[in-house]
Amino acid sequence: MNDLTQPIARHIISRMGEAGQPPEFGIRFVNVGNENLLEILALDYLDRLLSGARGSAFKLVQGYYGGGKTHFLHCVRDLAWQRGFLTAVVNLSPSECPYEDPYRVYKAVVTALTTPPREPALEPSRGLPDVLRDLYDDLSSKLDAAAMKTWTKRNAMRIPADSHSLRRAMAEFLNALQEEDREGEALLEAWLRGDQVPRSELKRFGLFECIDSSSAFGALRSLCQLMVGYGYPGLVLMFDEVDRNLSLSTRRIQALGDNLRQVIDLCGASMLPGVLFLYAVPPEFLRLVVPEYPALDQRLKSPLPMSFRSPQAPVIDLEQLGMGPEELLVAIGARLLEIFQLAEDWTATEAIQQGNLQTLARACAHYSFEVGHRRLFVKTWLAFLYQQKSSGESWLTDPVAEQMLSGTFVPAGGDFQDV
Repeated sequence: MNDLTQPIARHIISRMGEAGQPPEFGIRFVNVGNENLLEILALDYLDRLLSGARGSAFKLVQGYYGGGKTHFLHCVRDLAWQRGFLTAVVNLSPSECPYEDPYRVYKAVVTALTTPPREPALEPSRGLPDVLRDLYDDLSSKLDAAAMKTWTKRNAMRIPADSHSLRRAMAEFLNALQEEDREGEALLEAWLRGDQVPRSELKRFGLFECIDSSSAFGALRSLCQLMVGYGYPGLVLMFDEVDRNLSLSTRRIQALGDNLRQVIDLCGASMLPGVLFLYAVPPEFLRLVVPEYPALDQRLKSPLPMSFRSPQAPVIDLEQLGMGPEELLVAIGARLLEIFQLAEDWTATEAIQQGNLQTLARACAHYSFEVGHRRLFVKTWLAFLYQQKSSGESWLTDPVAEQMLSGTFVPAGGDFQDV
């Protein structure tokens, strides 16, 4: 962790201590247990795309709620950022953004699309319009006005794409930036976001339709084709099922299965150039939803989940990390202890806190029957470290550890000593 800075350390502790969620920045400093899976994705997929292979891949990531799916996606995003890929992490839910609704998925992707941060801890540009603004700034710093106009006409307007409307809208947006046409820029930004814009105002750009449910899937496919055509090495699109509700109707299962099947087939046919597509679900998805759609079931079946022995397998199983629950919690806690000390300018007594870590990890692994025990452990461990820093170090006992995890322990005098 030699390159970990205090601002990043504080960001990690704040994010994970408050909500038990993975940090936006610096996730590699706290990541443990899934390194083999990440190495496979880096070497066999991202690096191959960087080498010029224009293929694409689909992976289904399965894990229980609180079992590390979102954390894993953020780790993949970090790997992608290191290699210059555009990324989008989209939270799916039946009410806000169901995957079976292509229009809402398109809107979510273009909103979540991000460039790699230019500096550590520097907020990346988010949303397709701002990504295009960054692209324009980079191009205009290398080309004069005439060359920029020629580039847009000869390159941006000729990139092979399924949606000619999206190709034109993106090229016209770059033209509006160059001509400082603020009204046109605003109209095209709304169009690119999937908003409904009066067609009468679009005629001057040669656009005669807006993106809707019938065209959204093609637009999303074209977005990938165009961004690679603009010179980005590729895109990593990640979808995270964040809602527990899997009681879908037959119609919704059919629509969901059809959309996923299309993506898998497009990846197999290399029609999504430079794209790694991850879809994260709880294990129930494979048991309850996928069997209802045989065409999808056939495509996802594999004798083994993804590993070094089967790197091409379509399923990444986060429940098979090769570490026991207690061992994994101890490894996570050790990373957090080191980060906490840097963030808080505090030096812990190593023997005491390592002993406390073992006690809390043992209690959490043995007595917590919730599938989200990792998140509970992280929040409890960081709260405990704050108490140790403010009230003095003390040894944690098994009964107190259990009470802390159950939320029934009330510190006496502000510390965690067994009373």
